[in-house]
Amino acid sequence: MKELIQTADWKSEKHVPVIKLPEQAQKGQPVQVAVTIGAEIPHPNTSEHHIAWAEVFFHPEGDKFPYLLGRFDFSAHGASVQGPNTSTVYTAPTVVCTFTTEKPGTVSALSYCNIHGLWSSAADLTLQ
Repeated sequence: MKELIQTADWKSEKHVPVIKLPEQAQKGQPVQVAVTIGAEIPHPNTSEHHIAWAEVFFHPEGDKFPYLLGRFDFSAHGASVQGPNTSTVYTAPTVVCTFTTEKPGTVSALSYCNIHGLWSSAADLTLQ
């Protein structure tokens, strides 16, 4: 599956999940993670072209596997019973989740564009 996941610099590619973490978090204290797809260059959000979902993971240092922190569906893309792009309701591809950990590690995000597939990025979490 690795060959299906695309990565790029989020400043020049609208599909890449941008992860924002505190510069340094405290062991055992809540850590807030924000993920935005299209942070620098907005991603289209139409019935035909949109970000459908994102997943956020945490892989503690020394652990074999990452933990799924959350899966977030973006379900409103302008469609209504009148057809595509007839609604004024759109879900923005931005999420915030909070977790606690006793170990530093890597936060990863995966996003899915209904036209351009899977995209990922990662950021290191340091603890005091």
